[in-house]
Amino acid sequence: MYKPNKYIYWIPRIFSIALLLFLAMFSLDIFDSTSSFLEIVIGLLMHNIPVFVLLIVLIISWKHEIVGGIGFIAAGLLYIALLISGGFEWYMLSWAAMLSGPAFLVGGLFIIGWWQKRSQEK
Repeated sequence: MYKPNKYIYWIPRIFSIALLLFLAMFSLDIFDSTSSFLEIVIGLLMHNIPVFVLLIVLIISWKHEIVGGIGFIAAGLLYIALLISGGFEWYMLSWAAMLSGPAFLVGGLFIIGWWQKRSQEK
């Protein structure tokens, strides 16, 4: 029976939760004194769509690491593609590194965990 390395198992899950909290923090700019309650709720839901999608990926990848590996790497690539499609400026590299870098790290860690699990099951 496969017994995973506890560090390889937990580090991508903890990092992905931290990444989701970091991304959710950006939605806090919706709060101001001129918005109604309904506008704030709708704004929070709209700002957190990527967080909700990645949360679903995290829930699935808790059991199937390959989903997390592909999902988080795809999210990082999608962010870079959206950044470039709006017109590239050099200062955007820091944005890409700040948001896509952790997504690539988490995705890579999930793939490492999946690879270890797969190789030990054979």
